[in-house]
Amino acid sequence: MSEPTLADKQLFLDMAIAEAVCGVRAGQGGPFGAVVVKDGIVIAKAANAVVANHDPTAHAEVQAIRAACVVLGSFQLEGCDIYASCEPCPMCLGAILWARPRALYFAATRQHAAAAGFDDAAFYETLAGESGASPIVREQVPCDDAGAPFAVYASLPGRVRY
Repeated sequence: MSEPTLADKQLFLDMAIAEAVCGVRAGQGGPFGAVVVKDGIVIAKAANAVVANHDPTAHAEVQAIRAACVVLGSFQLEGCDIYASCEPCPMCLGAILWARPRALYFAATRQHAAAAGFDDAAFYETLAGESGASPIVREQVPCDDAGAPFAVYASLPGRVRY
């Protein structure tokens, strides 16, 4: 598949923006939308559904990734492009990286989101090691069996690597 043209990118970003607007009007959650495209065909789209689903992980990008993976029958989005109405938050960026799409395109920036009351700056700073204190307590506690799940996984001959 060739790289999408600027017109293609704008078309799919317009779809993501429309998903965001629709979701907000329906009271689903924040003003965010996402579209997953493979070979120029939309295979999934979603709006933020944090409020509707009572789920802090129901961001548009995560919802679209989940739907696209079901369509593809895979846990990775190989050859897909993700279009987001806004620059993804750290959680969504992590999910996008794990999904391994070909590309991510977004319209608004995190600064636009912050101006609307969706400020993830503390999360970005914590992940970048720039913040002196995490917004939550984070402590590794020694446990005798902490390595057990990894040992069992390593011993499985047919394990799926990802």
